[in-house]
This record gives sequence, C-alpha cells and structure tokens, in this order.
Amino acid sequence: MDVDIDNKDKKILNLLIDDAKLSYRKIAKKAGVSVATVMNRIKRLEKEGIITKYTIGVKYSKIGYDMQVIIDVRISEGKLKDAEKKIAIHPNVFAVYDNTGQFDATVIAKFKKRSDLDRFLKKIQAYDFVERIETKLLLSTVKEHMIKLPIS
Repeated sequence: MDVDIDNKDKKILNLLIDDAKLSYRKIAKKAGVSVATVMNRIKRLEKEGIITKYTIGVKYSKIGYDMQVIIDVRISEGKLKDAEKKIAIHPNVFAVYDNTGQFDATVIAKFKKRSDLDRFLKKIQAYDFVERIETKLLLSTVKEHMIKLPIS
C-alpha cells in the first residue's frame, strides 16, 4: 500500500538523498520548515518504512573495484528465493533483483580482479538450481544515483 507524502516530505527526502549526514537544522533551513517539523516528519517516514537506512556513496573504482558486472541468472522452477538468498550473501554482490524475461534474476556485482569474477561465476554456475547465466561487463558508469522525487 502506498503511503501519501506531500511536498514537504519530498523536499526532506531529496535533501537526505543528496546528503544523509545533514542535521535537522540544515534540513529545516533548506526545506523552509521548522526543526520540529523535520524531526517529526523524518520519524514518521522511518516508521512508515519509506526511509529504510542512511548511507554513503562510494566511488568503488577509486578503491580498486574496477570490474562491475550484470549477471542474468535462469533458476530452476521453485528455487528462486533460495537461489537469490544464496547468491546475495556473497560479499561482492551489490544487488539482486527478480525480473521478467528470459532470466529469473539479475545480479550486480563488483570485483577487483578478473580472477575474482571468474571464481564467482564458476561458483554460481555450479549451484544445482542455476540453469544458465549470462554476464555483461560494464565498461563505464554514466549515472548511478538515487532518484529524486518530483515536487509539484
């Protein structure tokens, strides 16, 4: 069920998307509302499950994770949830998605070396529930950012 949010909520969310470290006071100033309003709205957005965590952005390529891949996985019928859980726990896995089409799941992972990627691919190919994989090496990142909410 969708939760109704207004423009004040959207402004607060957009400010947090840009900088999760902003203080209530700075958010209030930028959003044009009181500090108490910011505090109450953030608590409500957390309680409603709209704000799920506060995080940072990391430029992985600057710390050696130059290989980013998209791996499409076809999974045996009835094994999707188990397969996704098993794949998702690998430390190099950035995201796992259910999807439609020829493949059942899409995995995004980041690696420092080609040999690390090779070991990972051989590992998941050996799982009995994996029928087929297709791997795409991403060459460059044009945009990677949380989407901002439109304010009417």
